[in-house]
Amino acid sequence: MQPKDIQSKSSLKSQVVLILGLALAIVGYFGPWVDHKTAALVLTGQDMGEFVKFLPEVRVGTAPMIREFFYLPPFAAALCLILLMASKRLAYPPVVRAVVLLAVLGLAWAMLPPVWTPQLLITAEFRKQTVAIAFCLLLLIIHPVLRCLSPRLIALAMMVLALLGAGPPLWQFLAIREAVNRAYGWPVQVGWGLWATVLGFLVIMAGAATLLTFGSARSSSRTGDSHEPNP
Repeated sequence: MQPKDIQSKSSLKSQVVLILGLALAIVGYFGPWVDHKTAALVLTGQDMGEFVKFLPEVRVGTAPMIREFFYLPPFAAALCLILLMASKRLAYPPVVRAVVLLAVLGLAWAMLPPVWTPQLLITAEFRKQTVAIAFCLLLLIIHPVLRCLSPRLIALAMMVLALLGAGPPLWQFLAIREAVNRAYGWPVQVGWGLWATVLGFLVIMAGAATLLTFGSARSSSRTGDSHEPNP
């Protein structure tokens, strides 16, 4: 098998892994993080950012809480999708690119509060979410310019984003779980959505690490070739 064929197959596998990881993380975010047989008591990842505001421990400041952590999964996923579309190495078909870029809009929308007005979005409570949404939309508009970034830098950025999408939300959920238990009156059942989100971002980290390793190996190969003596 020719080296170019191996590179092509490795690139294709990385594309599939990254897309599957992002799909799993996104589905998990909108799946149940707090599960219950009564639908009204089920909380998704998106719900958590609003629900925790009303916990007594959070209102009096006795529970560790940075509620914006619950909006990191859609933020990180949106930026990863933009970076994928901007990568020179990962050539997706135009239809896939269009669907992915529309998905970025949906993820940005997910960071909005349930009921909002322009005036509400600039208040201190929602200002960070507004900045995050604006940042995603800005990168979406200028994403062709990001094609100047090296594949190595894109892979590193995706690994960092995946870590942000998985780590802080999981920590925040576990830190606030006892307060949620008290609000429900019994130990809550952790839903599959939380674990799917974390697993999805771990898959993204693995895919990005593969790209990084593959890119480093290819650069070393090119450097070695350039030093070969001419016959």
